[in-house]
Amino acid sequence: METENPLAVTPDNAAVWNDGRLYLLDQRYLPERAGFLSLDSAEATARAITDMVVRGAPAIGVTAAYGVVLAARDAYARSGGNWRIDVDTDLALLAASRPTAMNLFWAIERMKGLMERLGEGDPVPALLDEALAIHTEDRAANRAMGELGAALIAEPTSVVTHCNAGALATGGYGTALGVIRSAFAAGCIERVYADETRPWMQGTRLTAWELAHSGIPVTVQTDGAAASLLAAGGIGWVIVGSDRIAANGDVANKIGTYGLAVLARYHGVRFMVAAPTSTIDMAVASGADIPIEERDPDEVLECGDKRLGPEGVGARNPVFDVTPAELVDVVVTEKGVVENPTSEKISELMGRTSASSNLS
Repeated sequence: METENPLAVTPDNAAVWNDGRLYLLDQRYLPERAGFLSLDSAEATARAITDMVVRGAPAIGVTAAYGVVLAARDAYARSGGNWRIDVDTDLALLAASRPTAMNLFWAIERMKGLMERLGEGDPVPALLDEALAIHTEDRAANRAMGELGAALIAEPTSVVTHCNAGALATGGYGTALGVIRSAFAAGCIERVYADETRPWMQGTRLTAWELAHSGIPVTVQTDGAAASLLAAGGIGWVIVGSDRIAANGDVANKIGTYGLAVLARYHGVRFMVAAPTSTIDMAVASGADIPIEERDPDEVLECGDKRLGPEGVGARNPVFDVTPAELVDVVVTEKGVVENPTSEKISELMGRTSASSNLS
């Protein structure tokens, strides 16, 4: 249910654990209305993810981690020491909420790994600590990506971004927008052109709101206007996030990203993907194996309560597309930068990440 705001409404407060409940800033209504949705069950959390209350792969992962806490709390209340058996249905609901976002599955698996190590007592304190850690780590990772990505922007320029990969889409600060924030602070970004991002208009509603909130000059353009902008010059980078990166460096991101990458390559504009290592799926060999979510055609055929398309006409509504690795100039993660990504380079990055984790 929607509640009075328990906390200040800022882009960094997209997901908040407060007094035993999960609060999600309801992104379906921004910027017209800012309100939190209060959730107290895994089922409600899964529905909120599916319904786009929260979106963006890292933010979905953070939300899913809190959803696991709610699932375990309810299972322990029902079944006591048998809570592990009772929790499976709720975990399946969370896993099914969005099929493409890798961070969703990564977060659930990390929480399940902790479950296996817990004793028979109340699992909630330990699981909540882990969910809070996932949230904190994501914020820190975004800051690290911001610095690494900003260092690649050698001189002041304008940039294009697609969809929303900011604080609203993460645990805070942002992936693509984290790079943009850091580069702007360093004096290297003059203006951001935000694609409107049909059909949910995340660029218009969310990215523009975030950047304006931070005092960063932003101009919204229709998705189809990007080509003429790049042709006119003055754009140094296209900077986007990702919902899943395959082992060979292929990138799944919001529909329209692939076309933007083709345009960038044609016009000599560099293309940067900023995403945490939790977005990289080493079990998926290439982008061809990434499941692409399809949503209701009415999201394309309608605007608000008004139908735009004629009756009897259908619509394609894939949520994501795959940009081949050869069109990506650089992948920026919290663990390092991969230029011209390949299977070998991604494997080396993830090997370093795994070794670092084992030592910590």
